[in-house]
Amino acid sequence: MRENGGVKGDYQELVDEISALLGAPATLENRDFRLIAFGQQVSADEYDEAALDPVRTRSILTRSSTPAVRAWFEGFGIARATEPVRIPATPEAGVYRGRICLPVRHRGFVLGYVWLLDDEPGPAQEQLDAAMEVAGRIGALLADEAQAGADLTREFHSVLTAERGWQRDMAVAALRTALGTRADGLHAVVCVAPWPSADPDDAPSVRTLPAADALCTVPWGTTGQCLALLVRLRSSEVLTPALTAAEKLRSRAGAGAGPVAAGIGAPRTDLAELATSWHEARAAARTALANPRLGPDAQWSAIGPYRLLTALPADSAHDPTLTALLSPAHRQLAHTAEVFLDCAGQAGRTAAALGIHRQTLYYRLSRVEQLTGLDLDEGEDRLLLHMGLKAARL
Repeated sequence: MRENGGVKGDYQELVDEISALLGAPATLENRDFRLIAFGQQVSADEYDEAALDPVRTRSILTRSSTPAVRAWFEGFGIARATEPVRIPATPEAGVYRGRICLPVRHRGFVLGYVWLLDDEPGPAQEQLDAAMEVAGRIGALLADEAQAGADLTREFHSVLTAERGWQRDMAVAALRTALGTRADGLHAVVCVAPWPSADPDDAPSVRTLPAADALCTVPWGTTGQCLALLVRLRSSEVLTPALTAAEKLRSRAGAGAGPVAAGIGAPRTDLAELATSWHEARAAARTALANPRLGPDAQWSAIGPYRLLTALPADSAHDPTLTALLSPAHRQLAHTAEVFLDCAGQAGRTAAALGIHRQTLYYRLSRVEQLTGLDLDEGEDRLLLHMGLKAARL
């Protein structure tokens, strides 16, 4: 479920509403017994460890329940119930206090459960009826989220890969329809590259990623694949959901196939601009792979000159002036020149950064001039050299 997005906040408000209606702390779990939200309307002793039984404590602290606990509760028919189910205390099962289970259903299917501790005399029928109405709203929200997560791969992929013009316009319209009310929100696109598998079944579920609306695989280079992720944001200033998802996906990719990096495009409110955000995310991922100092998660807004360099066609990004300098035999000279230019041409800073004497630095720079024919006292020659070295990283 979305841990850092608007949907999570909606669940929390609805669970708090049930807690207030019934005067008891409530928790919401999905049908796999994974915690989504727990009510804030709690009594003073609710946080007293003695007031919580082990099952509820584990559910809140670990956000999940064991298979044995799930099977035990399902034995009371909660997966088939359409009305509240009362479950008695059973200390031998670790359930020291009775429960009321409100099944969360939508169009005949159970999608989750709202749980409350059942104390005497318990809520009246009118209160339970009102709480079930709220549970129905939760069910509609869960169904909407599941529909979006399950069906957006094709639409999202089309938006990222369609040609400009009517094809992209149709793709954007399809994505807008599939997103529903989420289409009007703020989104960022994340690129994780390279992704180790082109098999869609190997991609993680969008529902396991915070604030994610859709993901798909897209070609990366001539033979590889990368992962594209659509993340909903609350603010263009707070990219935490995108950064969290990027880190989780990089971890999922694993380290066996070499470095993996993530790029994050500038946030957009218009779905028609997602293709642009995707190009930014790809450029940022390329930059993070080329320059680890800027990674492993690079934002488009923070990659500086690489914003221009990544836009250049591959066959025009290499100036013939630098061919000799960029040969393997002169790797040390190229590195020296790049550090010198990164240090704004300050010899003292450069020598310190490289751990060499100034005279050694001056000798190397003279060799760079000999190999390239450039004059490092000239600003335009420095610019050409600097951009050429950065482009070579890509």
